[in-house]
Amino acid sequence: MEIRSLTGHTGAEALGIDLTRPVSDDARAMLNRAFIEHGVLVVRDQSLTPAQMLGAVELFGTVFHQHNTRFALPDCPAIHYISNEDRFADGTRYIPGEGWHTDHSNDTRPPKATVLHAVRLPDRGGDTQYANMAVAYAALPAAMRERIAGLMAIHVYQSSHSARKLMGLSEPNKQRVPNAVLHPMVRTHPENGRKSIYINPIRIEGILGMDHKEALPLLDELLEHATREMFQYRHEWQPGDLVMWDNRCLLHKANGDYDMGQTRYLYRVMLQGDVPA
Repeated sequence: MEIRSLTGHTGAEALGIDLTRPVSDDARAMLNRAFIEHGVLVVRDQSLTPAQMLGAVELFGTVFHQHNTRFALPDCPAIHYISNEDRFADGTRYIPGEGWHTDHSNDTRPPKATVLHAVRLPDRGGDTQYANMAVAYAALPAAMRERIAGLMAIHVYQSSHSARKLMGLSEPNKQRVPNAVLHPMVRTHPENGRKSIYINPIRIEGILGMDHKEALPLLDELLEHATREMFQYRHEWQPGDLVMWDNRCLLHKANGDYDMGQTRYLYRVMLQGDVPA
């Protein structure tokens, strides 16, 4: 197996490993180090059934149960699907992953990682962009780092300020998903100690103790800074890619810039995280 960096700050690809076969302890340790160091880990040339994908992700942690079970695979409910063929009740096409965000930050213990496996891809387009929030935090002016230190953001299922509309939750799902949680806006990574900006435009309803007139411009300013191209890795999907990213220090977004007459279909699973601190 070989690990290659994809940019100077974010992303690495693993070549020469077949996740349908047993993985040695040394290879497992190598993959986990690459994930923690690079934030995005791309394992090329895989062909996994949902059950095989579950076995592969257990190399990195324990499965997190996703909030909206409408996307669960009937025969393997821990695995969900992402598709461009779903629609809202009004007939509008639903493009999962649009807009900058981090997954399920409205949980008390948000998932540490999300893993996607490409099953069917359009001929072109549909890239996923990642913004490294640790590198962005390090590049903040000292005055801004001081301003946001200790601030707590209020995360909900869908912010009233979000431009992106999410699929609604069923009543059983509403019962198990928190109404709101508080997370620090500066998060320390539990495995590498790096500090990151921790925001989510889709989920943050406000900042604790701060008027919206001050909070919303601050969040916009942080987002504009953190998603500058210099902090990004843009993943161009290839057939068979298994891509895993670190929700604790990255924002990501999917691009709906492809022929919607073609199918984009991926498996998705998340891994349990800890309480942001």
